Amino acid sequence: MSGNDNPYAGSYGAGSYGGGYGSQTASFGSPAASPEAAAPAAGGYVSDTTTAGFAKDVLDESRRQPVLVDFWAPWCGPCKQLTPVLEKAVNEAQGRVRLVKMNIDDHPSIAGQLGIQSIPAVIAFVDGRPVDGFMGAVPESQVNQFIDKVAGPAGADQAAEIEAILGEADGLLAASDIEGAAQLYSAVLQADPENAKAAAGMMQCLIAMGETERVGQMLQSLPEEMVADPTIQAVSKKLDQIIEARKLGDPVALTRELEANPDDHAARMKLAKILNVQGEREQAADHLLTIMRKDRTFDDDGARRELLQFFEVWGPKDPATIAARRRLSSILFS
Repeated sequence: MSGNDNPYAGSYGAGSYGGGYGSQTASFGSPAASPEAAAPAAGGYVSDTTTAGFAKDVLDESRRQPVLVDFWAPWCGPCKQLTPVLEKAVNEAQGRVRLVKMNIDDHPSIAGQLGIQSIPAVIAFVDGRPVDGFMGAVPESQVNQFIDKVAGPAGADQAAEIEAILGEADGLLAASDIEGAAQLYSAVLQADPENAKAAAGMMQCLIAMGETERVGQMLQSLPEEMVADPTIQAVSKKLDQIIEARKLGDPVALTRELEANPDDHAARMKLAKILNVQGEREQAADHLLTIMRKDRTFDDDGARRELLQFFEVWGPKDPATIAARRRLSSILFS
């Protein structure tokens, strides 16, 4: 059959065959290595097909997930070596791909249309089209690499699911549904104990519930690489701010002091820190900006430095950060 007669030639050329995936193959018509057929299909992700069933078993199925087609023959020694390796790898992939086996002695036409000249040959189909392949009895590690290539690395679906759950948890936390957010963060930590975003989110929930002691314990138990993560660092700084604010006095008394003396910058600074941990971000920022407008030298420009600490904890996208940063710029560059 000429290349023009091959219906797959436009999307799958001979050059697609796996390069470094090995070359232990048997040519059509070579002497029988064994009269026995290869091992029967095993597992829920492995099946056999025929010429009549190829469209349904391979082309249609590949629109739902990648399908590997193993072209083999009962007399092919390398096929007998590859079959158990393929089945093991596909079954361990847990549905990321399917394996469909085709005996080319009984059903030669599909292999002929694909221009296959030696076996074993494995071709991957995605969305009804052949996209890649390899020939020969390759080792298990290379089969796994091939599966990762056509189906994506193992865990990619889980990673996407985790990101979606974290996004939902963040939304619940922002809406003050602390219990709902904590349940989702906990679920992520069960699946991925070293997920820094989930750990930070869980600690934010604990802070919202007033359980700062547990936050401190959790911070101490984290691995060093997690503690260095910016999301964990923000929670750590927030905890420090809470602990400091508890020592700064009564906000009502500080407010009265400011009413009596609006230039009492020390009282205003303390009140800003307390308001911050109470969640009154706009008011806290306003007090610090007021100090900056009146006296940049107070506490060696301490109001600006404290405001920047607030920004680190609030995050760059927080509305309070955006608004206060805009006002800060007008003071600094006016």
